[in-house]
This record gives sequence, C-alpha cells and structure tokens, in this order.
Amino acid sequence: MAGHSKWANIQHRKGKQDKLRSKAFSKLSKEITVAAKMGMPDPDMNPRLRLAIKAAKAVSMPKDVIDRAIKKSQMGDGADYTEIRYEGYGVNGIAIIVEAMTDNLNRTASNVRSYFTKCGGNLGTTGSVAHSFDRVGEITYPASAGSADDVMMAALEAGAEDVESDEDGHWIYCRVENLPEVSDALEKALGESTESKLVWKPQTRTEVDLETAQKLMRLIDLLEEDDDVQTVTHNFDVPEDVAAQL
Repeated sequence: MAGHSKWANIQHRKGKQDKLRSKAFSKLSKEITVAAKMGMPDPDMNPRLRLAIKAAKAVSMPKDVIDRAIKKSQMGDGADYTEIRYEGYGVNGIAIIVEAMTDNLNRTASNVRSYFTKCGGNLGTTGSVAHSFDRVGEITYPASAGSADDVMMAALEAGAEDVESDEDGHWIYCRVENLPEVSDALEKALGESTESKLVWKPQTRTEVDLETAQKLMRLIDLLEEDDDVQTVTHNFDVPEDVAAQL
C-alpha cells in the first residue's frame, strides 16, 4: 500500500473542518440520517451508524444535533438521498474520487462536472480512476496511543492488515467488511480512536509543484464546499517546500 500522506490526509482535512465547521456538521448529520434510515436507529445494532456517530463526535458535534439526525431518519416526510460516486482527473492527470449524497442527481452531476471543468480537469466514467485506489477501513489514533510497535501488535491482534505510524499518529487499515469489528477490538486495547471510517487509499501518490497544487486545491475547495459532496479523495502529495508556500 502507498505510504500515508500527512499533508494530504491531515493538514488539509483539519483546515477544512476548522474553516467550514457548520458545513461539516451538515454533511455528518446527513450521513447519520441515511445510516439510521438504512439500518436500525440504534448504533449498537447498526455498524454504519455507529461509525457515523463516532465521526461526528470527532469534530465535537453536540449530542442533541446527533439525536435530531437519528430522529429525522424515522420521519416519513424526510428527503430521500441517493449515494453516488464520481471519478475524474484534475490537472496533470491527478486522480480524484468524489462521494456524494443527494436528493437531486441532475443538480449534483452538473455541479461536480462544472468544478472539474473550471479547474482544468475532466470528469470521467465510473471506474476510470477507482482502480488506482484500495477501498479499506481506516482507524486513526493519536501518537499518545502508544509506540509504533505496540500499536502494530494491537492492530494485528484486532484483525487489521496494515499500520502506518509517524510522530503525528497511527493509521490502521483493515478490510471494509471488518471495520466495525476491528474498530471495537482496538477500542478495548487502545481506547477510543480519533476516527473510524471507510476510505479510498491511493496505491501510489504523485508529488506536485506549487502551480499544480494551487489548481488542485481550488478544485478540492469547490467540491468540498458543495452541500451534496460528502468526501473528496485524491492521489497527489505536496513536498514540504511546496506546502510551506501554500
């Protein structure tokens, strides 16, 4: 598997959460509602809902907001959302996967396509870039959870397949279908994780220069600011000297 990209996966995501806190709450609320509607409204009986609630708590979403999102799933007059994935290329052929949840497919498709076009990229067909990523479960722990060796041992005993550690934390990867069980087992061994979620993990990463990074950041910003877009994943990395200029 490709090495963990600290800049791509932490710094940018954290910055967007800080900048767009209310939008992050809105997207997480939508995920909680859909998860509860598709399964049981009880997180103990619904792994997807349990993970969605954990993600909400990770960004300090108030309990009453989480409860309202769950209750909304039981209301017959709520909007019906369709989950859809878009795949495309940014400048210089950088692969990008966009996951959306929408009540209007035409609106979302039109918006996503326009963002790619506006930023020098192009929207592809389903499967056009997904082959460059692995669909896996990702569980994140802070560096304080333990040494790299201790976390590796706990992860393997919990059923994980890979661990990447650095001075900022630990990223544990497992099969998609095993995420709830591995997450629960790790919680018993290491305490509560920072995040547990499904991700598209790039098999390789491409380093980009300043101009390319700026154009790609513009595209990612447009996508993440769209209310229908839930996640944006890419396979580029930014060298430290370029990141400093950004």
